[in-house]
Amino acid sequence: MNVKVQPAAGGGRWAEISPHRIAGWLDGFYARHEGVVEVGLQLCAANGDTAELLPPPGLPAVQTIDEFLAAIKLPRRLGLLLARKGAVAVGVANGEELVASKVERFHVQGRTAAGGWSQQRFARRRTNQAAAGVREAAEIAERVLLPHVSTLDSLVCGGDRGTVEAILGDPALAPLLPLRHERLLDVPEPRQAVLLEALKAAKMIRIHLIP
Repeated sequence: MNVKVQPAAGGGRWAEISPHRIAGWLDGFYARHEGVVEVGLQLCAANGDTAELLPPPGLPAVQTIDEFLAAIKLPRRLGLLLARKGAVAVGVANGEELVASKVERFHVQGRTAAGGWSQQRFARRRTNQAAAGVREAAEIAERVLLPHVSTLDSLVCGGDRGTVEAILGDPALAPLLPLRHERLLDVPEPRQAVLLEALKAAKMIRIHLIP
């Protein structure tokens, strides 16, 4: 079973597994441990090992693991906003299908000045280009996401945190803020293929394992 595992800040490990494999993973946890009891969305073994399931974006409120397993089978409608200084990708997904999307690249000069520009003038030019990209990205998000805002279960963001925050700081996008999921996906420069991979990543089940 392919499970991605990495250290968790504060202790333990994060495991990520696809929704259609989670039931088998839970069966394996029971098989490997004795005296397992369920406390909400956490499995607690007699030896002190624990595994806590974190609801993925858009999952309705659940109190038990059985409710969790039933809820992840239902299609969810997600908004996606991926951004870095040079590009943005925005989409709306219904289940596994992207029903609306837009990808755009922006010109932002590199960090090294050339052609005789003074460093200060170069820095201002780069800052202005980045700001113009943020404004255009916000307009794209407005066009793609806002017509669907009343139907979205969650908004998933990814990329550069500062750029994402700047885009969502546009007052026109205020209706999206209550839908935003707390996790920021780590994605490369946004492209259509990256948008599709981000949709898969957003649906992965995260499990906090101790030890």
